[in-house]
Amino acid sequence: MTLLKIARMGHPVLLQHAQPVPVPSSPTIRTLVADMIDTMLDAGGVGLAAPQVHHSLRLFVYHLPASRATGPDETPLPPSALINPVLEPVDDEMVDRMEGCLSIPGLRGWVPRYQRIAYRGLDADGQEIHGIASGFLANVFQHEYDHLNGILYPMRMTDLGRMGFDTEMTRYGEPA
Repeated sequence: MTLLKIARMGHPVLLQHAQPVPVPSSPTIRTLVADMIDTMLDAGGVGLAAPQVHHSLRLFVYHLPASRATGPDETPLPPSALINPVLEPVDDEMVDRMEGCLSIPGLRGWVPRYQRIAYRGLDADGQEIHGIASGFLANVFQHEYDHLNGILYPMRMTDLGRMGFDTEMTRYGEPA
């Protein structure tokens, strides 16, 4: 188990457009994915993009704990990777969701996201995967995908007045 250092807002790696992973099933990428999963779980996150651990590569890891699988078509998912992902909205339906980020510790904000997205890419074995994600999982995918394009969630917010510290947002941060 290797825990990786998480880049925080202000580090230039978080603002770069990440490069495609050339050989997704290489031992180096397998090790990176395993270390990213360990780091994500240790930090209490549900997603972690490679740029957040100082690797400007188009890959992220994620999982869906049972406590967050609240939608009718959401089921818990074990830690997994999505390499060289492509995301597209299924329709125009948007929803505001409260987001936090391991690269912006201690803060949360309300971010508009697509309710449903189509995704495709490769898994940690280099096998093609695709599907439709909705609800919380769609949110996680969009958040992590933004990291691959140099976008942090405050850049997506439409009202910075809806951002605050974790404790205060949990207590008072319902959307207006």
